[in-house]
Amino acid sequence: MGRHPITGADMSGEAMVRGSLSGRRQAYGYLLAVLGVCVLLAVLLPLRGDLDLASDALLFLLLVVTTAILGGLWPALLACALGSVLLNFFFTKPFHTFRINESSDVVAVVVFAMVAVMVSWVVDLAARRASAARQAAEFEAGNRLRTALLAAVGHDLRSPLATAKAVVSGLRSSEVTLSDDDRDELLEAADDALDRLAALIENLLDLSRLQAGALPVRTRPVPIDDVIARALDDLGVEPRAVMVDLPEQLPDVVADPGLLERVIVNVVANAQRHARAPSLLNAVAVDARVELRVIDTGPGIEVADRDRVFVPFQRLGDSNDAGLGLGLALSRGLVEAMAGSLVLEETPGGGLTVVLSLPAVPAVVSQTQVTP
Repeated sequence: MGRHPITGADMSGEAMVRGSLSGRRQAYGYLLAVLGVCVLLAVLLPLRGDLDLASDALLFLLLVVTTAILGGLWPALLACALGSVLLNFFFTKPFHTFRINESSDVVAVVVFAMVAVMVSWVVDLAARRASAARQAAEFEAGNRLRTALLAAVGHDLRSPLATAKAVVSGLRSSEVTLSDDDRDELLEAADDALDRLAALIENLLDLSRLQAGALPVRTRPVPIDDVIARALDDLGVEPRAVMVDLPEQLPDVVADPGLLERVIVNVVANAQRHARAPSLLNAVAVDARVELRVIDTGPGIEVADRDRVFVPFQRLGDSNDAGLGLGLALSRGLVEAMAGSLVLEETPGGGLTVVLSLPAVPAVVSQTQVTP
């Protein structure tokens, strides 16, 4: 694997194998070795007349293998040493001494110790290599994510910055004479560019906080029609650009109103970007949940690609430079943080339907706060 691109440390398989087991796992391994032999001794002593030495040795060998899987080589060697001593002291004649009368018993104890050491080493090596392989896969996934982030930032964040910079430079230039209308148009362009930049950065920060478990989620009963109204106001949709069809008797949902508004804004904006006709919002109560559907008649998404749209920085060939491909990824994460779900379905006749499902509030507790 070469060297780490930042620290220059050796990232070869052998180096990763040596340090792949955590100190906590090794501590648990030592604990299992000590407690395990004590438990086995307590179980096997009453059965000493019914089981032969080979059966006792196999049970101790099983403990050694389990210890190696959990804690690695050194805890397994401790289990091996303790097992050898106990087999000699309690299960070979004369009992309660370290002498062995029968040569076959000597062979059994020695073979147990040798096999236990070899099995411990092999199991420990396999466990470390498996752990190293997982670390390598996580490292590679992190590299791919960083590459995608840099590519996205290099274009999508630079574009609104360049627009705002060009506008400011034009306004400050003494070589260009601008009318009031021209100034207003330039300022509007800069304002739009900075709004896009702020939205992109906000999505990035929210996604990082969500993945780190640091995004606060405060759910309570909220009327979904009020949240939809605020979301459409935030979008500034034109009349009839979005058609809303909500039943009169719709239960409240358990959600964080601010986060739910963000989700609806993202989903509706995505539908408007691709739809050939006004998008439709409708909702229905299903069992103990409320399902909100955002329906568009755009080109839709192939079934095989539907999971990809929830991966950050994936836009499935969308050349629009107004986003980083985070909208649906962030929306699903926010909905799941509110104990809901967000899935994609095909619109009958062509297009895409985004189904947002949230827990409904029973009528008898519609005024009760669910979480602080």
